[in-house]
Amino acid sequence: MSQQRSSLVSSSDPGPRTTDPSRFLAACRRQPVDRPPAWIMRQAGRYLPEYRATRAEAGSFLALCRNPELAAEVTLQPIRRFGFDAAIIFSDILLPLAPLGVHFAFPDEGGPRIEAPLARPEEWEALQPPADGVGTSFVAEAISRVRAALPADVALIGFCGAPWTLASYLVEGGTSREHAAVKAALFAHPAELGALLLRLADAMALYLRQQVAAGAQAVQVFDSWAGALAEREYAEFVVPALARLLAALDDLDVPRILYLGGGAHLVGAVASLPIDVLGVDWRTDLTRAALATGKAVQGNLDPAVLLSSPDAVSRATRRMTAAAPPTGYIANLGHGILPHTPLAAVTAFLDAVRGGQ
Repeated sequence: MSQQRSSLVSSSDPGPRTTDPSRFLAACRRQPVDRPPAWIMRQAGRYLPEYRATRAEAGSFLALCRNPELAAEVTLQPIRRFGFDAAIIFSDILLPLAPLGVHFAFPDEGGPRIEAPLARPEEWEALQPPADGVGTSFVAEAISRVRAALPADVALIGFCGAPWTLASYLVEGGTSREHAAVKAALFAHPAELGALLLRLADAMALYLRQQVAAGAQAVQVFDSWAGALAEREYAEFVVPALARLLAALDDLDVPRILYLGGGAHLVGAVASLPIDVLGVDWRTDLTRAALATGKAVQGNLDPAVLLSSPDAVSRATRRMTAAAPPTGYIANLGHGILPHTPLAAVTAFLDAVRGGQ
């Protein structure tokens, strides 16, 4: 253990290693483990040849997501190949918007598209969460299939999009670099946009509860576009919606992970949220995030590192794990794995995590 890691051990060290069979779940709860657990965001995806074959069988990305048997299969593929410590259900953050009356498509290039972007407050008000998980039962069925097939020590993660990230898609109509339309809407209609965020929080809480009931053992809320906002606006408008979403899961006793994309300046703003793990990108220091929040942390290797040589991947991964807290740390990338990532790079990443202690 490096001197930096040793210096982070506090008098509140939880003691002997947990008896929880899942290394991932133990780390989420800041219990000591023999090594950091590891998984990768978008670990079931185009970089895997077996995924590409299953995707071709399905006919389209959306058809794959909505086929429980095939969605379960692609969720399990990276576990079989690499032995990750956690699986995350194969799905997309836009899927639970369909029961709210939102229509979208997934072109082969350019990211998802909302067919009719919602630009006006009256359109936001019309979105109402359905009852009893109507319209997303295929996700629950896929989760049940995966949980039945996974080893006991491999955790299963369910997920949803964060209210702000979903609002950005709804208003912008798709992926945006500037997020100009949704930010303009926030400044022009603060009360109405805030109400939209709370409405989305309620819908995502129901969706996550459905996933946990089906067998998800942890949940991750993806705020991929968090960094588009300044801390003031994020704290005023987004944090209350996140608090509502996360608090609605209090009785489920599953770890809650919040991923902040581009959110180094927002760590303090989310410190009081009822989360167990803060997932951060490569622009956020792991140690500072852990100390500022008192939570477990997850991340944060730049996905572009995996496009370099295996030796470079190994060095960068070891630097990351050496700088991470000794307890309450989950090794991951700082964003989703890139589609053209070599398989050897993933192996190098995992070998470094598993052998770098």
